[in-house]
Amino acid sequence: MSTGPILGGVSQLEGEQRKEALELLDATLAQLATGDGPSYRALTVTSVTGQVVAGTLNTYEVQLDNGSEQKQCTVKIWTQPWLKENGTNIKIKFLGEDDELDRTW
Repeated sequence: MSTGPILGGVSQLEGEQRKEALELLDATLAQLATGDGPSYRALTVTSVTGQVVAGTLNTYEVQLDNGSEQKQCTVKIWTQPWLKENGTNIKIKFLGEDDELDRTW
């Protein structure tokens, strides 16, 4: 019986997988800031999950800082590294707000 990840199943990331997911979060936030923004920095990550869905979907419960305020939010990063264009999507939803930032590159 296999103990590997279940396709489509959500799993809590730990160890090296968590480290790689946190590096992805920092790199994606940096890439977001180089475009039309906004600019955020992750302060505290309370949870990171991963899901294999035609790529990888990582979901973060995180506190972000934009330089003037800190907000709790959910960040979802979907990567499809085999795509040369539009292979990364980031969605940021702040706690208590209806709007969601949604960018793809």
